[in-house]
Amino acid sequence: MAAAPLPPAPLPPAPLPPWLKRPLGRASDISTVQRIVKERQIHTICEEGRCPNRGECYGQGTATFLLMGPVCTRSCGFCQVDKGHAPMALDPEEPAKVAEAVALLGLRYVVLTSVTRDDLPDQGAGWFSQTMAAIRARSPQTRIEVLTPDFWGGEPDPQRAAVIQQDRIATVVAAQPACYNHNIETVARLQGRVRRGAKYDRSLQVLATVKALDPTIPTKSGLMLGHGETEAEILATLADLRSVGCDRLTLGQYLRPSLDHLPVSQYWTPEAFDDLGNQARSLGFSHVRSGPLVRSSYHAAEEG
Repeated sequence: MAAAPLPPAPLPPAPLPPWLKRPLGRASDISTVQRIVKERQIHTICEEGRCPNRGECYGQGTATFLLMGPVCTRSCGFCQVDKGHAPMALDPEEPAKVAEAVALLGLRYVVLTSVTRDDLPDQGAGWFSQTMAAIRARSPQTRIEVLTPDFWGGEPDPQRAAVIQQDRIATVVAAQPACYNHNIETVARLQGRVRRGAKYDRSLQVLATVKALDPTIPTKSGLMLGHGETEAEILATLADLRSVGCDRLTLGQYLRPSLDHLPVSQYWTPEAFDDLGNQARSLGFSHVRSGPLVRSSYHAAEEG
């Protein structure tokens, strides 16, 4: 009997389109930030997420610090951040270390983000507030943007969970960030596949809550395109964001960090990003960054 034919070998990943290739930036800018961060055993999403813009941002005096350790309690299919094992205990010196790094680097604009910490009683809301206070004590002129998780977890009753979520958001809002960012990441249909543990409506509620608590704080959200969304779905998502008062928007191309992550379904062209950006502006977003290499904090300092 003839042997069964072997299955076809998997196709190699498609090469990156030319518009997704860019220089890393000045090595001196990158190495200075890396050295200061490593010496203090703190983290940046620029490094943990392998951001393609980190050299440019470092050179412009902007960086995004990753609070509460490098291990996330969720398992999103697109994200480079470490996951799948127990998160680290909080370093009580982290707020002071971040503040010291900001001062040493002379940063004019700082973005604070974090892994999701469903294991913590307040999901880390108080940690954002503490770190903001520490930065302002040393660098009072530095503006601080926050990019937070949804602060949802640990409560089975949805009504009580919603109240607790609002309290956590209120803790961060009370610290008066220059901008409050929470990324919706993808369209409603793809949330379960892309954002494991997150919900579309829950993310919209984060942004709505910020505006209800303090309408003067600009809100921001972003999508990573390339998961199989359609233009109609993107525009519907943008309309939903505007319906909760979201002011600012980032649109960027999803790039697969490894073979263990979700594959790229489509590479959107620069022209398509330009068109989507123009449509977003027509919907009323006050600041729009739309391009293949745009990320949540890209040119954030120019917005506020």
